[in-house]
Amino acid sequence: MRLPWMSRADRRRWSSARTVAELGELMALWLEGEIASRPGYQPRFGPDEETAHLVPVLTALCRAGYVTTCSQPGLAELGFDGRWWEQRAAVELVVTDPALQRRLVEAARAAGMLVRVNDYRRGGVQDQPVIVTTADGEPFTAFGGRIGRADMRIQWPELGRQLYARVARGTYVSVVAPEYGPAGERLWGILALLTEAPQTC
Repeated sequence: MRLPWMSRADRRRWSSARTVAELGELMALWLEGEIASRPGYQPRFGPDEETAHLVPVLTALCRAGYVTTCSQPGLAELGFDGRWWEQRAAVELVVTDPALQRRLVEAARAAGMLVRVNDYRRGGVQDQPVIVTTADGEPFTAFGGRIGRADMRIQWPELGRQLYARVARGTYVSVVAPEYGPAGERLWGILALLTEAPQTC
């Protein structure tokens, strides 16, 4: 039986993080199954089975200065409910380093990806959301869109005040494949390139 709350040990780990690098490492450990719970997600549950093949890219992003918060693969299939489901490959990340954000946005747009930028800060950029999942052709879920105080509290309830403030000054970037279905899985190869060390002459 899974208890419906985060363990004290996990809560201590998240609340003790002081830097974005430490936050990224904890998120990577959760993705790898080393931590049972993460903020803003159902306690004592790991990533969804459909995202298992994305874990290497997601953990590499988390350890490269990007903190992933949500992702899904590109799929097109009949669901258990009898409806036809189509998904665009997509990921949402929190980025606090302006240089990393520019690199991400430029690489994604150059590859033809859809990019949405949203700031929690008042007066920050607030791009419109993009539909990422449909059921029988009807919109079901979206990535991107305005971020408010309630969203931040739900996403990061276990963080200490200083790190929470640092994350709140960051930017949420959603990167979405334009294609529905497996063709959009090319997104992960593009993102993997961001985790490689820049080449020097």
